[in-house]
Amino acid sequence: MPRAVAINVGANTNAPGVRGPVHPDGRFEFVPIPEPEPVAEPVPTYRDLDLETAIPADALDAPVHLDPEFAEYPSGERYTYGDPFGVKARPLLDLDTGDLVLFYATLSMVGEPTARQPPEWGAYLIGGFELAADPVSGEAYRALPAAERERFATNAHCKRETFDARVLLAGDPDGSGLYDRAIPLSAPTAGVDANELVTELSSDSGKGPWWRRPLRFDGTAAATLWTLHEARGRERLGSV
Repeated sequence: MPRAVAINVGANTNAPGVRGPVHPDGRFEFVPIPEPEPVAEPVPTYRDLDLETAIPADALDAPVHLDPEFAEYPSGERYTYGDPFGVKARPLLDLDTGDLVLFYATLSMVGEPTARQPPEWGAYLIGGFELAADPVSGEAYRALPAAERERFATNAHCKRETFDARVLLAGDPDGSGLYDRAIPLSAPTAGVDANELVTELSSDSGKGPWWRRPLRFDGTAAATLWTLHEARGRERLGSV
């Protein structure tokens, strides 16, 4: 049976001080977080990304942690993701080749929200990977031959002075991508309220700060998420 896990990513009001925007038609801009660790290889800055989002002036020249990496995103080359935190690594390491990893971010509304969107801000699916291979633990990565490490060479954690990922993922280019339209996970009542994709389909209760937690989907629930992923948000908000 298919499986899917959704992971929270991207900028927020703490770092770099602004969320990415989302519009009533679902168009959005993904904004990565700043890179908090020393790097051994050059990484882009917010200025390099040339985003439409108004990044705080004191953060424009800050290096970014471009993770997840999408090939179609500025400075992206492949579909990779790494994470140093066990709470996210554990459910990801349970997945297999061909399973789905979704990424969701908190976005700020620009304009008048539709009947499906929360006011002010909310959590939205913004992209996903069909896994090209089984997830790799940090320990397994360290033991890989150099040639096999190469598929993760563009990942942000592999560019740090000290490699720290507890899981690394590689997405299949044919089944991965940044969405054309963001898909809401928050209910239209408020960003903190989960909609039915969370409360009815995921294993999460939708209570408390659910928008920070990994969300797991199995069986028919995962199949529903696969359908949304394959559409890449192009069916827009009415299909959710």
